Amino acid sequence: MALLRVDTPLPLPTVPFGDSENLEVGEWVLAIGNPFGLGHTVTAGIVSAKGRTIGAGPYDDFIQTDASINPGNSGGPLFNMRGEVIGINTAIMRSGQGIGFAIPINMAKNVLSQLYDKGNVTRGWLGVAIQSIAPEMLDAFKLDDANGALVSGIVTDAPADKAGLQQGDVIVGFHGSEVEDSSTLPGLVAVVAPGTTVDVEIIRDGQRMTIPVTLGELEEDEAARIASLEPSGVVELLGIQVEAITEDMARELRIDDDRGVVVTDVADESPAANAGIQPGDIVREVNRQTVEDLDAYEAATAQIEDGEPVLLLLERRGNHLYVALRPERN
Repeated sequence: MALLRVDTPLPLPTVPFGDSENLEVGEWVLAIGNPFGLGHTVTAGIVSAKGRTIGAGPYDDFIQTDASINPGNSGGPLFNMRGEVIGINTAIMRSGQGIGFAIPINMAKNVLSQLYDKGNVTRGWLGVAIQSIAPEMLDAFKLDDANGALVSGIVTDAPADKAGLQQGDVIVGFHGSEVEDSSTLPGLVAVVAPGTTVDVEIIRDGQRMTIPVTLGELEEDEAARIASLEPSGVVELLGIQVEAITEDMARELRIDDDRGVVVTDVADESPAANAGIQPGDIVREVNRQTVEDLDAYEAATAQIEDGEPVLLLLERRGNHLYVALRPERN
């Protein structure tokens, strides 16, 4: 998005902004644009869904509509029946028909006001790596359901770290809003001004608690890193071989210490291989037990029973990710 200044002595016509938070699924909308260079075009449809995540970035929160949107519609307004702009036409799903996406106007208003006031956009920063919760993880984290965002890593000296959040916490509420899953939290954090103290509701070892956190400011390079390393949330199965971490391995993998074990091989065509476990991943925990070395890993895995889910904490390129595995024994 961009904010343009137009110098003209003539008054320019404008359209009123609506409130995308009040938009209802099933509500009629109109899309205006220039599809395929045909000229001004109006199409009608309904709001199919809200809060859609389409893989465009960490702040996905799109309005889905079946009003026809095609190349050339991007940047055009999405109107409600009161003539208010409630979205900006943005994207389509090429593999489907009648599936278009628009940026909610409330998100656009927040960006535009910051561009006008400061010339750039600042976003709140919590300083955590998060992932979705697989059903196999519920028992390990003493959860009743898979709602919330699982904290898989915390940036040292970040706001979350200073406030006392911990790896393995499940964030279920943020600043008065419910956190339904891992895709919900980044958008909630981003729209809060840096320096604001917010209440973060978490579940830790089955207990609910609220922790006040004063947000920092998200730097652009940190935002890009988060977007590129967002966990896939895929549940993986065992089928890996591990070894102790030597000093040479630690240097090669660019890790600070030799604690844990390194994945050296993943069985071909196994569920683990298909799901993305990679040689070079570091196993830091097994079922919430810290893995200091190969002996600790073998002791922890020796306690696993047939068919029992296993929770691993992996480190990959300095980032952490929980994965739930179901062992396959010979």
